[in-house]
Amino acid sequence: MTEQTDAPKPRKRRRRRKGRAQGDGDSTKDETPRSQQNTSPPPVVDDPETFALDQKFSDLGLSEKVQKALDEKGFAHPTLIQSQMIPFALDGKDVLGQARTGTGKTAAFGLPALGMIEPGDAFSAMILVPTRELAIQVAEELTDFARFSEHRIVPVYGGQPIHKQVPKLEKRPEIIVGTPGRVMDMNERRHLPYDNVKLAILDEVDRMLDIGFRDDIRKILGRMKPNRQTIFVSATISDEIEKLARSYMKNPEKIVTSGKSLTVQQVAQSYMSVERWDKPRLLSHMIRTEQPGMTLVFCRTKRTVDKIQKSLGRDKVDAHAIHGDMVQGKRNRVIRDLRDGGLKVVVCSDLASRGLDVEGITHVINYDLPEDPEIYIHRIGRTARAGRDGIAWSFVSPDQGDLLTAIEMLANTEIPRLEIESFKPGPVPGDVRAEREHEAGKKDQEIKSKSRALSTDNLDEADTSKFPGGLVPKKLPPKRMMGRSRSGRR
Repeated sequence: MTEQTDAPKPRKRRRRRKGRAQGDGDSTKDETPRSQQNTSPPPVVDDPETFALDQKFSDLGLSEKVQKALDEKGFAHPTLIQSQMIPFALDGKDVLGQARTGTGKTAAFGLPALGMIEPGDAFSAMILVPTRELAIQVAEELTDFARFSEHRIVPVYGGQPIHKQVPKLEKRPEIIVGTPGRVMDMNERRHLPYDNVKLAILDEVDRMLDIGFRDDIRKILGRMKPNRQTIFVSATISDEIEKLARSYMKNPEKIVTSGKSLTVQQVAQSYMSVERWDKPRLLSHMIRTEQPGMTLVFCRTKRTVDKIQKSLGRDKVDAHAIHGDMVQGKRNRVIRDLRDGGLKVVVCSDLASRGLDVEGITHVINYDLPEDPEIYIHRIGRTARAGRDGIAWSFVSPDQGDLLTAIEMLANTEIPRLEIESFKPGPVPGDVRAEREHEAGKKDQEIKSKSRALSTDNLDEADTSKFPGGLVPKKLPPKRMMGRSRSGRR
């Protein structure tokens, strides 16, 4: 972390909110060599809500080579999802597992897969994931766990030319990690057969259904042998996921280790009321004065991602971007550098960040508040992983009070407002002022038009179609400033 500036720290103060989100009236890159950086702090293994402290990995019946890899990495206690899923998976049972993000889901299904699949048994395990980033990440994690075995794990995903992935499949790897679209494409081209799949795993099922992979999933599972073992892992288990599980599983064991609301209790959440045009200044101010650790900044659109990255760069904040239009190689480099601890600030879109599982994220900033409250839960779940604490800041404009309330209802918590006394709002931009004046002029014109329509002059000649039932009133209601009265939300 770079040296802190002498700028004043924001004073946190909770206040009763009336009109919820209503507004009132520079950093450099760490030059430490990557090999010397503490890329991610060790998991906090004394948290009983995350870890099964009464168990050890050596109690779960994993293979000797997998256990050796765990010992070398210093992993002793499994997480709750790992302690419950691994024994069922090793017994060959179908499993439907739910766990919040950052609780070790990859190891929960990956470790038993390495123990059950024999080296040389080509294409015997298929792992489906929603995004290419997650495909790469899961393959890397499993390869790390397989350091003492002969298993070959190959990721296949869109965004990279097929001819670059085919040679790896021609070596007949045992475990495939892929996105549904590319897996189907490889199968149709006869590069990736399904007939030997003994273990099918679907990770982040809820995300895959949200993206629109429902039909692809059904086609892929439908073409596999019915006697395979199937594992579903999801942050939420909806009725649709339950129905999908019943269609492709045999008496699955259901494991739930997190509440349906997905509340991330270890995340310190707060919001800041700010006008839309002031958000770039506030973001830069918070990063330069607060000096957060590894930070993800979420935006709704790719255009905003690029805009904010450039804005931060002008303020001497070293920020990198991730979104769907980036060249795959560049995206991979950014994610790799983030995972290695070489980046401090990454600006990303929701779609590009799906499946982005990086240890050590300390802060999540919702530059754009998501329209779907569940996306908010997934965003802040990027921090506070493996028993560690995290911080989430949200920028809320004066017209987003209802959306903030919806998020609080889903998260089952009141998000306090954070007062930033060291930040002074800027002037209203000329284009915004002109737009407001234009809208005010339109409203004035509408009021005058309605007033003329309801004139009491020449009532006999009045157009009766302007009045309910054609009845012309003898006395008109007083004029009202329609839409002009001030409200609590502005």
